[in-house]
Amino acid sequence: MTNIPSPQVFERGHDGRETDTRTTYGWVAATWAVVAVFAVVTAVRAAQVDLPLRDPRGSIFSGRIALSFGIAVALILLDAAIRTGRRGWTLRKASGVLRARWPLHRLALLVTGLLAYHVVYSCYRNLKSWNAFRDQHDVGLQRVDSWLFFGNSPAVLLHDMFGEDIAPHVFRAIYESFSIMVPISFVAALVLATRIREGYVFLTSAMWVWILGVGSYYLIPAIGPFHSFPSDFAGLDPTSVTATQAKYMAQREQLLEHPAWGDSFASIGAFASLHTGFTCMILLMLHYYGFTRWVRVMTVYLAAVMVSTIYLGWHFVLDDIAGIILAVAAVQLGRLTVYGRARRAA
Repeated sequence: MTNIPSPQVFERGHDGRETDTRTTYGWVAATWAVVAVFAVVTAVRAAQVDLPLRDPRGSIFSGRIALSFGIAVALILLDAAIRTGRRGWTLRKASGVLRARWPLHRLALLVTGLLAYHVVYSCYRNLKSWNAFRDQHDVGLQRVDSWLFFGNSPAVLLHDMFGEDIAPHVFRAIYESFSIMVPISFVAALVLATRIREGYVFLTSAMWVWILGVGSYYLIPAIGPFHSFPSDFAGLDPTSVTATQAKYMAQREQLLEHPAWGDSFASIGAFASLHTGFTCMILLMLHYYGFTRWVRVMTVYLAAVMVSTIYLGWHFVLDDIAGIILAVAAVQLGRLTVYGRARRAA
């Protein structure tokens, strides 16, 4: 993070106005160029497997984009209320702050940003699903884990350390909190950044996490230790994660046996861990934005997420290491997409 200094992008102006009023948006075109290339890659793979893009029950695209817009509206109203409150809150003043803060061009950038993100995410999920048709390499990843831990299974070591009764429920809560954190994080970056261009750095970094992540799935296809080495996890107290793992395996088997069925869709992939990758990306972006205290909090959370992925059998240790490397690359590519090789924020 040496090219662009950490900007004070969340300082609130007295009138809440967007401070970056440029009329040239080459960085938006660059963002959509990334989307277009990834969409082409997805289309090529779709032709190879002879399957269309799918959105089962709206869980991939339509439902998620609706959720994102709902979060955006809530955050916009909350932000306006906080800004207005500094001068004495009234409906008229709040309305004025909203108009000043969200002119048409900023609203357009918010909408197009969210659309770009969800197109990438939809392509990612479909590419991930189609990876089920390839040979898996769990045994090789397990061998690396065993070598790193002197012949031991890291998951079994964690089970011995934390126990198998209460700990599964604690780690389940940590692991599943990811699904709440993700949509709030990238929407908040777009809504709360004083200059929406800085919010796009977060947004494009998040997009690169999914793009690089699915590339890693194709590099080393794997399902995860819970399936490949089930005896290591047989003693854990059942949780909702156990049910999710069983559901994902059933979905994968259905896709392999009946790929033409409209609801056939796989949602499993181990290398790299994108729970780790996306969480680490958020940590790096907090550092970029200058939120030192939140960096410390997120560091602890990242460590907990990594332990939970191994404890619950979702990932091998190498998956988490790959997730951290992937996050570093995603943030660099996100900044490059928005700012090119500029040495300072425009």
